[in-house]
Amino acid sequence: MWNTGPVTTPPPGLRERKKRATREALREAALRLAVERGPDHVRVDDIAEAAGVSPRTYNNYFASREQAIVSAVTADREARVAEAVAARGARTPLARAVTEAVVEQYTDTGGREREVLRLVTARGALREAFLDSSDAIAPPLTAVIAARPGVDGTATARVLAASVAAAVRIALEEWLRAPAGEGRAGGLVVPSGSLPDRLREALEPLAPALDAAERGGGRA
Repeated sequence: MWNTGPVTTPPPGLRERKKRATREALREAALRLAVERGPDHVRVDDIAEAAGVSPRTYNNYFASREQAIVSAVTADREARVAEAVAARGARTPLARAVTEAVVEQYTDTGGREREVLRLVTARGALREAFLDSSDAIAPPLTAVIAARPGVDGTATARVLAASVAAAVRIALEEWLRAPAGEGRAGGLVVPSGSLPDRLREALEPLAPALDAAERGGGRA
């Protein structure tokens, strides 16, 4: 029987806690330096030094400075989306649960989000890192979808989760679309329209497939 109660997980061990602390220190250092100096004047070595680790350790966590800067806001968002879907329980249709969870987690208007958005709208490389971060939604969301009653198989869940991640990226691309005639790596862009509306519009075509899968009609 489907259990709609909260899912409990054991607390992380010391090694995992240290890894999380290091990742958090790198995120915070990257964002702080980018705000203070501008992203173009921040080196990986600077971020590592500010976080108290070696550049080699930095490379174990992030592939670029842009990824670290963006991660200060997108940190664990993929897990939060999946948790928000699971928290809504089996009584909430899957399509509605996914849409509400995505909109909820992508429209936080906290101070850090505003800082990163200001940087993202002015730097092409940061925009790409911000858009790429949506890909991380798929793995944890796959597990949540696969656990829903009626969903038949992990393959179906993977397809649906990947489709959700693609829809989120498209919504973000439309929201951060550069002016006509400006390349993807161009300068300042102005967010266009309402991000919640963009997300809902992008996810709407997936609703029939999400709900059909939950009824056992999405066999893979």
